[in-house]
Amino acid sequence: MDFSRFIDSFREHAAVLGTRSFWAFFGTGLIVSVAYMDPGNWGTSISAGAEFNYDLLWIVWLSSAMAMLFQYLSGKMGIAGVSLAETVRLKWKDKRLVFGYWLLAEIAILATDLAEFLGIAVALTLLFGIPLMHAALIAMLDVALLVVLTRKSFRPLEYAFILFVSVIGLGYVYELFITQPDAGLIALHSFTPLLNGHTILYAVGIIGATVMPHALFVHSWLLKKKRQDHHEKLPTATLMKYHVVDNVGSLLIAGFINAAILIMAAAAFYQSGIPVATIDDAYRTLTPLFGSLASFVFAVALLSAGIASSITGTLAGQSIMESLTDFRLSVTMRRIITRIINVIPLLVAVALNIEPLKILVYSQVILSLMIPLPLIPLIYYTAKADVMGNLVNNKVTTIVAGLFALIILMFNAYLIAQTLGLIAS
Repeated sequence: MDFSRFIDSFREHAAVLGTRSFWAFFGTGLIVSVAYMDPGNWGTSISAGAEFNYDLLWIVWLSSAMAMLFQYLSGKMGIAGVSLAETVRLKWKDKRLVFGYWLLAEIAILATDLAEFLGIAVALTLLFGIPLMHAALIAMLDVALLVVLTRKSFRPLEYAFILFVSVIGLGYVYELFITQPDAGLIALHSFTPLLNGHTILYAVGIIGATVMPHALFVHSWLLKKKRQDHHEKLPTATLMKYHVVDNVGSLLIAGFINAAILIMAAAAFYQSGIPVATIDDAYRTLTPLFGSLASFVFAVALLSAGIASSITGTLAGQSIMESLTDFRLSVTMRRIITRIINVIPLLVAVALNIEPLKILVYSQVILSLMIPLPLIPLIYYTAKADVMGNLVNNKVTTIVAGLFALIILMFNAYLIAQTLGLIAS
């Protein structure tokens, strides 16, 4: 594509912002984008920034670019009329294989929800000074919010996500303003890859917190339902333009917020020479450095991130169960079961005095190891004309997606090899 064609394409896509039908379509990308600024991101990015300064900022940008392409593919599959999980079930003939795939997908959902659940509980503890277990019980009530917002359609949920993302985004605009990060170092480490045995755990955690398995599942499911319920009459080409703008715009916001978390941690904690081993440390350290408002904004943004991403995780779980099995549970019952399961590791953590920040980091590493579960079928089936019809990937898209998948596999392999002692730290 030459430069003039690129400019024409950009103008064509930008023009959709002025159409009423686009704003009626807009919102799915926002729901998915919250997965990229959830408490798991907070855990990995705060730890990485506090310990390694801006060194891993390039990983944040790389992960965001990969996520943008993969979410584009997932959403395109939904516009084609199928969901990723549904396609796996239809194409895989062995029911035992599909059942095993569903179990692994549910493990990924549980790892995701654990981070979000912890984020809500920790935020409530910071804001109101209540014990972590009491906060966890209160956090279970977010199921009520989900039921209310999705009672008739997903549209009220999309409006709510505008509020959630605004709170998180404005919170970090404020945090960056008061911490005054080093612009030169930000630019340097945005384009300077640095990876070694000490940073690989956090690098893989950032990838897992950004290219999240459940988000790859849920995007196709949400857009399939949206097209069936509200946009059947719109031409496919128009829907694809809307999807590109919605996806790119929403994930750009998520990418900048994700980067801001690491930048804030580097500027506030690393530059001050203050060790931050817990989210509680981060919260309480902000007060003497930048005032009580900084700590309050930090906790409110964390609470918003936890609630919003928790809702996205529940929708992902619902999409997987509906598409891969014959089980049928109400959203309320599924939420209750998931929450009860995730109370168990929290109880263990409290009993063993394990810091929630460590749980957040390791949960995101687990997610990175499980990314191939949805990613390989996603790339494979979006390149198949019998699944995608006219929306089948072109060769360049498939090659770039394959290269991104290979990068993720190489990061995971590096971490596994180091953990097994096959390479030096």
